[in-house]
Parts: sequence; C-alpha cells; structure tokens
Amino acid sequence: MPSRSERHLNAVKVGQDCAALGARVKTIHHITGLQPREVQRLFFTDPQAIPRGRPPNSLEWYHAANLIARAESSIFISIYRRLRRTGFGAAETLISAYRGYQAVCQCPHRISFDRAFDLASHTDGIWLARTAIFDVLGCQACGSEFLTAIGSLAPANAECPFCKLISRYETDPRLQASFPPRHLPICGEAAEVHPLRATARPATAG
Repeated sequence: MPSRSERHLNAVKVGQDCAALGARVKTIHHITGLQPREVQRLFFTDPQAIPRGRPPNSLEWYHAANLIARAESSIFISIYRRLRRTGFGAAETLISAYRGYQAVCQCPHRISFDRAFDLASHTDGIWLARTAIFDVLGCQACGSEFLTAIGSLAPANAECPFCKLISRYETDPRLQASFPPRHLPICGEAAEVHPLRATARPATAG
C-alpha cells in the first residue's frame, strides 16, 4: 500500500495534469482530495489565472446542446468508458480520455475539462454524483456509441447525434469544418474517409 507521502505526491501530479488541461480549483479538489487553498498555492500562483464562472451542469446542458457539442460529448465519454473498462482509475482515465478527445476533435473544443469531469461524474456516479444519470448506448443504425439519459424511451438511433450529423454533413459547412475529411494511406495512395463515420465509432484501445 502506498505511503501517505506517496499518495500526496500522486495527488499533486494528478492535480498538475488537471490544471494544465484547464480544470477549476473545485474540480481538482474533487478529483485529488487536495484542499482548495493548497490547489491554489500549488497550481495557480497568479490569482488572475484561476478559472472562474459557473460550474458546468451537464444534466440540463446536454439535452439543450447543439449537435456538435453532443457529438463531442459522446466521443469523450466513449473514450472514457473504454479506458475505465480496462481497469484504470477514475482520475487517470479522465485525464487520458480528455487528451484523447482533444486529439480526435478539431479546435475549438466544445467540451472543457470541467465539462468532461461533470459528464464522467454523472455517467459513473462518482465525484459530483451519487448515482449515474447518463449511459452510453450503441446505435444500431451507424454503429456509433453515444451519450444518453438513463431510462430514455426513444429508439437509440432517434437520439444518436452521429446519425443526424452524417445526414446533414454534405450541406452544413459548420459540420464540415468541425469534422474535416481524413486521408488514410492504402497501398501507397491516399483514401478519403468520411470524418463522422470514422470518428463516431469506438476506436480500439491503444
């Protein structure tokens, strides 16, 4: 079992990673157990650099969010759940999944680290939430994984943001800018892959 000093050093390392990704003081406190004053002292030496504003509330936000934001939420949480299934701890998974989300999606990213923390909390029933209110479902129409409220009665493909994005992609410049085509080398030649079909499907674990 790790000693108290080792646990504290690990908490500081996790907090440092969270701060680098834009986390608020309270988010770092919830994830690491470090007290807010210690978080400020360690990671926010400039008071003006402390992230401020109303904390995210994913329950009310997700259902009112636009398609791109809902798709990016689903991409993040799909990566998160896949890593959690391999046995990684929640904090390590959150950080790795958020970095993976940033690597997959184009700037500007619609999902902040605090938003990702809130989504993970309410999907796993940890940190901010006592019970889960979100789940990840597989769409039978396009094969993507997407985020939805637990107990939803609508058919899966009716809520799937990727089905909607794919159907609108050719006529919506915003979608084309957010999910540009990808080119994969096949037999020495570049092959264009539909960005949403490539991004929406769960990737294999690295």
